[in-house]
Amino acid sequence: MMIRLWRAIEPRRRQQFVGLLALMFVGSLTEVVSIGAVLPFLGALASPERVFEQPALKPMLLGLGVTSAQQVILPLTIAFCAASLLAGGMRVLVLRLSLGYAFGLGLDLSTEVYRRTLHQPYAVHVARNSSKVINGIAIKTSEVIFYVIVPAMTLVSAALMSLAIIATLANIVPLTALASFAVFGVLYAAMVKLLRRRLKDNSEIISRESTHAIQHLQEGLGGIRDILLDGTQESFVTKFRRTDVALRTAQRDNSFVSLSPRHMMESAGMVLIALIAYGFTQSGAGVAAVIPMLAALALGLQRLLPALQQLYHSLSTIHGAEDSLREMLHLLDQRLPAEKAATTERALGFEREIRMRGLGFRYSEQAPWILDDQDLVISKGARVGFVGETGSGKSTLLDIIMGLLHPTRGELLVDDIPVTEANVAAWRPRIAHVPQDIFLTDGTVWENIAFGVPRDRIDEAAVRNAASLAQIGPTIESWSQGFDTIVGERGVQLSGGQRQRIGIARALYKQADVFVFDEATSALDSATEEAVMRAIEQMDKRITILIIAHRLTTLKNCDRIVELKRPSEEITLPAAG
Repeated sequence: MMIRLWRAIEPRRRQQFVGLLALMFVGSLTEVVSIGAVLPFLGALASPERVFEQPALKPMLLGLGVTSAQQVILPLTIAFCAASLLAGGMRVLVLRLSLGYAFGLGLDLSTEVYRRTLHQPYAVHVARNSSKVINGIAIKTSEVIFYVIVPAMTLVSAALMSLAIIATLANIVPLTALASFAVFGVLYAAMVKLLRRRLKDNSEIISRESTHAIQHLQEGLGGIRDILLDGTQESFVTKFRRTDVALRTAQRDNSFVSLSPRHMMESAGMVLIALIAYGFTQSGAGVAAVIPMLAALALGLQRLLPALQQLYHSLSTIHGAEDSLREMLHLLDQRLPAEKAATTERALGFEREIRMRGLGFRYSEQAPWILDDQDLVISKGARVGFVGETGSGKSTLLDIIMGLLHPTRGELLVDDIPVTEANVAAWRPRIAHVPQDIFLTDGTVWENIAFGVPRDRIDEAAVRNAASLAQIGPTIESWSQGFDTIVGERGVQLSGGQRQRIGIARALYKQADVFVFDEATSALDSATEEAVMRAIEQMDKRITILIIAHRLTTLKNCDRIVELKRPSEEITLPAAG
């Protein structure tokens, strides 16, 4: 999966990673210098005259004004401190840049996942569980950042650091250093192998239960009216708690598995140093000769053990997030439809008619036909009403006309040009849609009427005109903040009729060629509905209007009424009134 993740990274980010890798290598070299300086520094403290008499160093020391052995200690102390500070500074720099890279890469991935999700066909969105999609975009990508990308960066840095420290110690105390690394390496590798299955199982639990948690939250908050009426709050709390207990338990278990070895290894490291010190003293070597090597070994192990722990922690953390990574990669693998490439093309011409020829639709091969063998011609500027019993395919037919669904068989043509996946994105901008349930954002009236348009690009005059035509302009102006009023999440602060009229104003603001009203006036009282329909009727006669309504009075000014019946028999009735 890490290879799949690497392939998903932009070339620019790959180049940044190579540069960061080079910086990590430089950082590991500074560690080598700081550890390697311990032995000569302590040796100089014990016998400064030996350093002063070195043929290679004496001319340099004399050039610095050092004329006696005791004067050697100060410059060597400064050099040792400088090497230590340089190593520490490099660690901080590598950490800062690694985190910046990881979170920048996470931003790229989450944005691309969201982009690809939004570009999926309407049929895909209809078939999906919204909780799973939200969890995949908002939660899974964050988990990949914290539990895959950041640990992966730490793993690379720790691996380079460990190799550098081992190479340095092997140069100072070869057999002891290699034996120490072998002991700790085998212990950590054994723990990774033994606990990998446990981490994988917990990864699946975390992935599954985080989706369930969001689902329970959405269900509870979405159905709050019925929950308050029925007094069933505790039932929803119990379901959420059951899910959250499983989620938190798996997270706790993974954290313990990842962090606990550190304490055992630190104790083992101290024991190892004590045993090595004892072995040196028993070998007959003098204490003065042993102390510098022991100090270098102690310092090396003090740096090596955290690096090995980082390696282990990073590996176990990545294993614990495998399922989240798999789901994010699945979302990242979503195909961008061919229609995305057509967004820069000019809109399809619509000068004569919309034609359906032998059109049929069903959601899958196992599902029943919702529409079958439909033939219909809608002339430009026509006012067409659609009626029929529930399930007769009225909304599905209009979804196909709008290009949201593609026919299972047959075809939709605009001026004799078939609407296909390749050009549908050029057709949709010509259509404005007003559904029965209007979606409103928790923003201002301006932003909800000019939906999706950045605030600084909204044509305020056009918004006011659309609101006036939708018979809600005077109402908005009467509010204390007017068009700057915040409507609340899903328009909760507005009445059903007000939400519906803002939805109609949104369609009017778009200034499209085809208006689709799907039970759009059902929430309006008779007087307001009549005023809205009169405004619709007075629209430019070149605009094509398609209306679904249960009340025939709503369709009284239509040129024709199409009745759909099961099994999708089309009957054209004379216009009412």
